[in-house]
Amino acid sequence: MNSPGHWTESSNPMKNNHGSKKDKVETCHSWSTNTTQQIDLALNIFFMVYFFIRFIAASDKLWFMLELYSFVDYFTIPPSFISIYLGRTWIGLRFLRALRLMSVPDILQYLNVLKTSSSIRLAQLVSIVISVWLTAAGIIHLLENSGDPLSFSNPHELTYWECVYFLIVTMSTVGYGDIYCETSLGRGFIVLFILVGLAVFASWIPEITELIGHPSKYGGVLRKEGGKRHIVVCGHINYDSVSYFLKDFLHEDREDVDVEVVFLHRKPPDLELEGLFKRHFTTVEFFQGTVMNPVDLQRVKVQQADACLVLANKYCQDPDAEDAANIMRVISIKNFSDDIRVIIQLMQYHNKAYLLNIPSWNWKNGDDVICLAELKLGFIAQSCLAPGFSTMVANLFAMRSYKTSPDTPKWQNDYLCGTGMEMYTETLSTSFVGMSFPQAAELCFVKLKLLLLAIEVINDDGSDSKISINPKSQTKLTPDTQGFFIAQSADEVKRVWYYCKNCHEDVRDEKQIKKCKCKNQERFKRNAWAVLLFRKPST
Repeated sequence: MNSPGHWTESSNPMKNNHGSKKDKVETCHSWSTNTTQQIDLALNIFFMVYFFIRFIAASDKLWFMLELYSFVDYFTIPPSFISIYLGRTWIGLRFLRALRLMSVPDILQYLNVLKTSSSIRLAQLVSIVISVWLTAAGIIHLLENSGDPLSFSNPHELTYWECVYFLIVTMSTVGYGDIYCETSLGRGFIVLFILVGLAVFASWIPEITELIGHPSKYGGVLRKEGGKRHIVVCGHINYDSVSYFLKDFLHEDREDVDVEVVFLHRKPPDLELEGLFKRHFTTVEFFQGTVMNPVDLQRVKVQQADACLVLANKYCQDPDAEDAANIMRVISIKNFSDDIRVIIQLMQYHNKAYLLNIPSWNWKNGDDVICLAELKLGFIAQSCLAPGFSTMVANLFAMRSYKTSPDTPKWQNDYLCGTGMEMYTETLSTSFVGMSFPQAAELCFVKLKLLLLAIEVINDDGSDSKISINPKSQTKLTPDTQGFFIAQSADEVKRVWYYCKNCHEDVRDEKQIKKCKCKNQERFKRNAWAVLLFRKPST
């Protein structure tokens, strides 16, 4: 009834007594009295139901039948039912169930336990290593306890956990020699396992160690210090786009504003880009992530940012696809924080209409679109009407520094002086109140050496404002009027805010127009009136 080499309870009483202390490959037990077999049957019924559910839900039935987990079910579920019919239990290929551990990272992601890419990768590597180790230990356990085929006359009694220990010390060291394989099949398998393990585990173990001991330096969370403002820049992030942006945004001609620039991108920076970040480490931070993930948006504190800029790839081969990707980024940002100001670069003009479908997109709150194709075509059209217009506007928009040189011809110095001009806005001081626009423009040009182009005019009802370029002389300047100037730097434009008729009327050098005592007194009076206005009446 039994083959000579197999372990059975009826083959040899001496072997039966000796085998009770060891894990047996095959035993004869009634199913009704074997609790372990009953539990195994219940679990296999669950896995069988789960198999049929996955089979029904699979879109490709043939591919599903060839999946790894399907083969695990083929080799583990039927033996449980056959053992009831035969009245005997064979350990078989039950160890293949350990391969199910590789699905643990997916389950943890569904439960929202794993959120970051590093934790997901770490869970995947650990689950693969453990499942492969346990499965290989099961193979060694089966081969050694069964003996070589045909006769099965040389079984080597090993427990399952001894096999696990044997594989661990074999892969981590050369082995201690206390446990070894005696069967030919066991030795052949361990040779193959060592060859594969040295190639696979040698690359996985260092990666696991690095993920555990050295988390990504671009992970983390943005730490805001002392109310410091910040903006978030995402989209097309590489050395060229970042260098051009920082060269303009952090230009020395701009007003010294304490704003931190936070870059968010899914790939870590290369060495060239990393060097650029290190040169601007006081004002720039980089975080690895994507704006499509709310967790990453929370890490860079988008809801507290002054604005979020989405950069486009100006040299992309498919402009519509680039615009679609950037619009999806805007949707993700607006879904996370609907009141955040978003400035997006688009390649094609017709894609601007898609932004209007975003419920929280609001032009009045500062949301804006910079269409590169529209700017280029607009400059070309205006140059046809007024030759040189595009060059002048481009020079005004670009941030350039200018220094005179005695070796340069006068006309070239004059042109370079013009290219160093930019447009700035500044609030006019109270000394301009009541003046007409021509009077204010004359004062700015003659005394302050500033070119006043336009002012912000508020409607009579105070509901809205508009920019008026060279308004009529009937327009009178009111307190806190915003002016638009052409100047070399933001420091020069500050003169219009510092100018005091009482203190600076006799000053001839515009560089001497600085903050005076009248400004301090005026600010003190405003603060005092504010305190008196909001002070609660005493009871």
